[in-house]
Amino acid sequence: MQKKTIRDIDVSGKRVFVRVDFNVPVKEDVVTDDTRIRAAVPTIRDLAGRGARVILASHLGRPMKEKKKAEEAGKPFDPKKFSLEPVFGKLKEISAEIPEIKQLSFASECVGDDIRSSVDALGEGDVILLENLRLHAEEEKNDAAFAQELASLCDIYVNDAFGTAHRAHASTEGITHFVETCVAGLLMEKELDYLGRVLGNPERPFVAILGGAKVSDKIPVIDSLIQRQVDKLLIGGAMAYTFFKANGYTIGKSLVENDKLETALEIEARAKEAGVELLLPTDHQVVDSVDPLNSQKTIPIDFTNAGHVGLDIGVETSAIFANALQGAKTIVWNGPMGMFEEKPFDQGTIAVAKAVAEATDNGATSIVGGGDSVAAIKQAGLEDHISHISTGGGATLEFLAGDILPGVAALDDK
Repeated sequence: MQKKTIRDIDVSGKRVFVRVDFNVPVKEDVVTDDTRIRAAVPTIRDLAGRGARVILASHLGRPMKEKKKAEEAGKPFDPKKFSLEPVFGKLKEISAEIPEIKQLSFASECVGDDIRSSVDALGEGDVILLENLRLHAEEEKNDAAFAQELASLCDIYVNDAFGTAHRAHASTEGITHFVETCVAGLLMEKELDYLGRVLGNPERPFVAILGGAKVSDKIPVIDSLIQRQVDKLLIGGAMAYTFFKANGYTIGKSLVENDKLETALEIEARAKEAGVELLLPTDHQVVDSVDPLNSQKTIPIDFTNAGHVGLDIGVETSAIFANALQGAKTIVWNGPMGMFEEKPFDQGTIAVAKAVAEATDNGATSIVGGGDSVAAIKQAGLEDHISHISTGGGATLEFLAGDILPGVAALDDK
């Protein structure tokens, strides 16, 4: 997708509205993971360094959803819980590493006369962070009047929030109808470059690893990968049990989508027809549903009985998956191999993380997306051994499925 980027335009003295993705975890007013904030630094540095007057805008959480729940329960809604002020605190910390920023400030709103005055007062190289866009219901509704009000703040629009590019919201799609110049930021450019290679002409052998709970979440991606004749498709996580049950295995009380059994068989048939090697786990870590705390063991898939609950891939499967990655030139990984958040059921996911990192060190281009997969890479301290860690969850999946992302389609073509 050949879109114009900030590299293609003059920004000196211009008011530049940058849609960033600062939707980060905040606990007791402290940002617990600043990955997404740091991911926007190259764009902020470039714009401030070239004399732009930078307006940063983001969402945080789902305040309107929480407000509705509070109202239905007859409880008060506290918008402060969704303020970007803690994010601004973290950005201020990080800005010590960005000498290009002349002055950094926070606005307690994202629209209105006061904000317009604050933006008009910005000097070249100054940066202002607006308050949470989603504190206005109009944002998610892609309300034209709200989009126009955001557009009135700027001369240039930049989308650097790949994680929200699959949403047609006022700040990702609506605003582009009211701003003449709409381009991608450096993070967006990087995401499109790496993911575009997978869709376009991946270097082979091309291996995809998919995990997570549900086959239904991944069907469009699996279809897309099979169409593009991925060489190997490795499936782990709870979604594997739908394939096992479809093939007549006993899976005990493991998570399964009974309405997707036929779909699983169709996927296997299409993969075989396309010459795609589809690998499923051969063993798994299980617990007994009667005594889950004291019954953890690793057994072959075909030894599973009625009381077992599968929670992670086993050692044998980890070795088979690692072997499948040897010699790979392109690797895409999305989704954990088990109940990653609970030890020892993180072992399979960590083993895959190490195997992906090793393959990358041996010359593969690796792309990792999805919260738990990225968390495993970080937990194992392997960030520097992965070619690209995607900031998109749903956006990454939709892009790999070949869907058009509204936030990307709205940007100016080269």
